Amino acid sequence: MQLPFPLVSDIEPSALESGRKLFDGSNSEFLKGVVAMDGLPPSDRIEVCFAGRSNVGKSTLINALTGRTRLARASNTPGRTQEINFFTLAESHYLVDLPGYGYANAPLAVVEKWQRLLKRYLSGRVNLRRAFVLVDLRHGIKAVDEEIMSLLDSSAVTFQVVLTKADKVKDKDREKTLAQVREKLAKHPAAFPEIVLTSSEKGDGIADLRAIIAGLD
Repeated sequence: MQLPFPLVSDIEPSALESGRKLFDGSNSEFLKGVVAMDGLPPSDRIEVCFAGRSNVGKSTLINALTGRTRLARASNTPGRTQEINFFTLAESHYLVDLPGYGYANAPLAVVEKWQRLLKRYLSGRVNLRRAFVLVDLRHGIKAVDEEIMSLLDSSAVTFQVVLTKADKVKDKDREKTLAQVREKLAKHPAAFPEIVLTSSEKGDGIADLRAIIAGLD
């Protein structure tokens, strides 16, 4: 019997090749960091964004996808970066790194301002094709993850869970976390019905995620 929210598998070789070409190492550049809606670049290309708790591995994943070890930079202080960072991908896509949520090391007023910006971005970005919500496989979905998922539900933005740090989890623990993730996702109407399992360190799932992004239109 097919499990709800199965892991992505058996992607066509042609789709994998499209993903490889799109993410050629010379195709990606940092464009700008945005702190207000009027700073957003034109919505003239396909856009995907990456959201996740602080220290979930967003910057590392973006670097692994693009083959650029220093393209996205992680802050040493969790929750410190309050900008929406845009990266160009070829001439057809934007990759968007949203600030890590949870444990924000910033004054409350700053956090609230960022939250308002995030809500406006998610609800008003017409070219946003998918949000990838990163979840650490060692910990599963936490309350702060469900908050962003609920926001994506209300904004009618399809999101897909990407499980990170798969190389750091034993098989028996992986199945337990997968069961928890599937149970949580069943409550969210905007959740895409497949999960991507990744390890940026080992390269697992990176080609699959590239292919998924290349296939969006």
